Amino acid sequence: MTGPSADAFPDLPTMLRDLRTLVDIESPSSDPAAVARVMDVVEGWARDLGAETHALPGGTRSFHFGPADGPYLLVLTHADTVWPHGTLGRMPWREDGERLYGPGTYDMKGGVVGLFHALRSLGGEWPQGGVRVLLSPDEEIGSPGSREHIEAAAQGARAVLVPEPPVSDSHNLKTGRKGTGDYVLTLHGVASHAGNRPELGASAITAAAEAVLALQALARPEVGTTVSVGLISGGSAVNVIPDHCRLGVDVRVSTLEEAERIERGVRAWRPSNDRVTCEVGGGLNRPPFEQGEGTLRLFAQAQEIAGELGFTLGHESVGGGSDGNFTAATVPTLDGLGAPGDGAHAAHEHIRLDRWPDHVRLLAGLLRRA
Repeated sequence: MTGPSADAFPDLPTMLRDLRTLVDIESPSSDPAAVARVMDVVEGWARDLGAETHALPGGTRSFHFGPADGPYLLVLTHADTVWPHGTLGRMPWREDGERLYGPGTYDMKGGVVGLFHALRSLGGEWPQGGVRVLLSPDEEIGSPGSREHIEAAAQGARAVLVPEPPVSDSHNLKTGRKGTGDYVLTLHGVASHAGNRPELGASAITAAAEAVLALQALARPEVGTTVSVGLISGGSAVNVIPDHCRLGVDVRVSTLEEAERIERGVRAWRPSNDRVTCEVGGGLNRPPFEQGEGTLRLFAQAQEIAGELGFTLGHESVGGGSDGNFTAATVPTLDGLGAPGDGAHAAHEHIRLDRWPDHVRLLAGLLRRA
C-alpha cells in the first residue's frame, strides 16, 4: 500500500487501486482460505505502518498502532462478503460517473481501504493508547468466531469506531442498530395416508401454519420489533400427512427488553394438536445497539469535524446489525464511518466516489480526536 502525501490527502486514485486489490479477491464467508487472502493483504498494510499484528484463534486478526499505554481506540472491520465465488463475472468492477460498482465495495472493503488511508495520514502520531484494529473473517454470518475477541478488546477501549458503510442516500452515520436473532422451529407430527384415515396422522405443516401466524403476531413495529418467518420446509409427498416441518424465523429488536419478550414468546409457543411436538433452536445473535449518551457525544465530535471539512452530517438508527452491536452497551460506539454508497448485499452495490474522500477525512479526524 502506497499512501498519499499529507497535502494530497486522500489520494483517490491510490485508494481505488487498493480497493481493486481487495475486490479482486473474492472472499465469501464460507471460504476461510479466500477470506484469509484478503486479510493477508490488509495485514501487510498494517505492518507497513508499524503495527504489532496478531492472528487470533478462529481467524480474526488484530493490529495495534502506537503505544499501548492506556485505553485505546478500537476499530472493527471485516474481510468477508456475502458474495459467492464467481460474482465478479456477473457484477464486475466498473466505474459509472461518480459511482464505483463491484461486490464488497460498499460492504465493507471500501471502509477497510478508507481506514488504512486515514491511519496513514496520521504520520505515526498515534493518539493516547494507540489504535487497535480487529479484522474479522465472519461478520456476515453473525461473527460466531470473532465475537469473543471483539468483546474482549472492547474491555480495554475508550471508544469504538466502525467503518461499515453509512446509511444509503442520506450518508448519515449510525448511532443505533437493531439486535438480530434467528430462531429455528422443528415440528414433529405423525404421518399417515392423506386419503385413507387421515385422522390417524398429525400434520406438522398445519402446526407450522399456526406457528407462522402466532410468531409474526409477536411483532411490535411501533417500537422497532419485527418478526418474519422467512423459510419453511416440510412434508414428504402430497398424499402423506406430513410428520415434519421446519421454520426459519428472523427477529429484529431495538431494546433488550423487547429481545427478552420475544425470547419468552417464541419458546412458550405450542401447537394446538398435542400430538405434534416442537423443538426451538437459535436465539438472539447480536444484542441491540441502543443509542446512548457516549455514542451521541462521539457523533457530535464527528459532526464538528464534518463542519470543519465543509459538509453536513446526520445520524440515525438502522435495522441491520454489525459488530458494533457487541460493544455499544459497554463502550461509546459510532458506526457508519465507511465508504458512502448503496446496495449492500444487492446487485447494484456501489460506492460514491464524490463523497468517499470526505468520509475518509472525517475518519482521520476522529482517529486524532476521539
